[in-house]
Amino acid sequence: MIAKLKGHVDSTGEDWVIMDVGGVGYLVSGSTRMLGALPRPGEAAMLHIETIVREDAISLFGFADVEERDLFRLLTSVQGVGAKVALAILSTLSPSDLQNAIAAQDKTAVARAKGVGPKVATRIVTELKDKVTGLVFQPKGVQMPAGSAPGDAASDPSIIADAVSALANLGYKPVDAHGAVAKVIGDLGDDADVAAIVPAALKELSSI
Repeated sequence: MIAKLKGHVDSTGEDWVIMDVGGVGYLVSGSTRMLGALPRPGEAAMLHIETIVREDAISLFGFADVEERDLFRLLTSVQGVGAKVALAILSTLSPSDLQNAIAAQDKTAVARAKGVGPKVATRIVTELKDKVTGLVFQPKGVQMPAGSAPGDAASDPSIIADAVSALANLGYKPVDAHGAVAKVIGDLGDDADVAAIVPAALKELSSI
């Protein structure tokens, strides 16, 4: 089972790259995000790999980081979501945006990806709501402090969910509430709790 490839970029296409590893060319499929992060042909690169073995083929899927690979695994665990659809979603939404959409139950954002209909989008946000909390939550534009980990106050997905729920109960759209919570966590830090996050998020929402 191939888990990582480290070599040189040989050539790229719309949704693939050939990685030259010791003179052997590996055809790797990937999202536009991954392909866009690759260096020019001939330059060194490393990809995290998910290998899918079927009766008629062995397929390699490459990712720029572990977070994107883990989300790919979660997406393909949902009924009706194959590798092609999962890559389309990851090409449309960054890992943090996808996590935000799932946490906010924003099926409209997920349905923007090519090949994803309303039913599949609903299934994705519903089935992955609890599973995605197992990943390290990093709001867009926010750097996790050194040594922080899930379960530390605001970095705890349950704290985030409670804050978003409180704002939703006040009439705000989940996607707007989640965006505001992500923003204020970056300002308040990981020691913030729901009591501190909600008022700050309300101030943020009132300024929109």
